[in-house]
Amino acid sequence: MYKELTLIIPTKYEKESVSHVIKEIRKIGIKTIFVLESGDFQTINTIKQFKSYIYFQKKRGYGQAIIEGLKLVKTKYFCIFNADGSFNPNEIKKMLTIAKVNNYDLVFGSRYEKNCGSDDDTIITRMGNFFFTKLGNLLFKIGISDILYTFVLGKTKSISDLKLKEKDFKLCVELPIKAKVKNLKLSTNKSFERARLAGKKKVKAFSDGLKILHCMLKIFILNAKKYSIKKY
Repeated sequence: MYKELTLIIPTKYEKESVSHVIKEIRKIGIKTIFVLESGDFQTINTIKQFKSYIYFQKKRGYGQAIIEGLKLVKTKYFCIFNADGSFNPNEIKKMLTIAKVNNYDLVFGSRYEKNCGSDDDTIITRMGNFFFTKLGNLLFKIGISDILYTFVLGKTKSISDLKLKEKDFKLCVELPIKAKVKNLKLSTNKSFERARLAGKKKVKAFSDGLKILHCMLKIFILNAKKYSIKKY
C-alpha cells in the first residue's frame, strides 16, 4: 500500500526522539527522507545507526527543509511528518486512503474536529491555531479546521506546482492558502497529536505568530484581484 508514498521528515535537534520515530515507521514500512542541517551531529549519528536516508539541507529553516525534501520525492504521494514523536504513523493509512479513493490533491490532519485533540497544545498555541484557522477561512475560504498543523499528505505533483517559498514556519500557512488559491481539491483527516517525546518546541509562539500573520496578509493582498478573492 505504501509503495507510492514517501515521508519527508524535517529534523532539528531531535536525537532523543528520532530513534523511536524510525522504529514506529519501520513497523509499517514507508520510505523516509530525513532532512536536517549538517551541523546537527548528534541527531545525524542517531539516524545513521538505522541506515535511514539523510539529506543535508542547503539553507536553514523548517520550511526550507520541507521545500528541499519535496524535490527528492519520486513517489506519487508525499507526507510531511514530524521527528519529535507527536505524529502517529497509524493515521497515515487513513489519509492515504482518503487521497486515493476521492482523488484529493492534499489531505490535512486536524486536531480540532470531533473526537480529535492534542497532548502537545498549550493555551497559547491553541488560541493561535484557532485565530489563524478562522482568519484563513475568512480570507481564503480554505475549508480546513487546523491551518497550522503540517501533518499533510497528498500528490507530489500537486504540491510541487505550488512553488512554495517560505523558509521558516510561515510555510504552515503558505501551503494551504496557495493550495486553495490554485483550486486544489482539499480534505481533512481526524488526528490526535501526541506529546513530543523529548526536547523543546522549535516554534516561538509570539514572534513566529507575527510572521505567520504577515505572510497571510501579504498573500491575500497580492492575490486579491488576480483570483477574485473578496476583500473584507
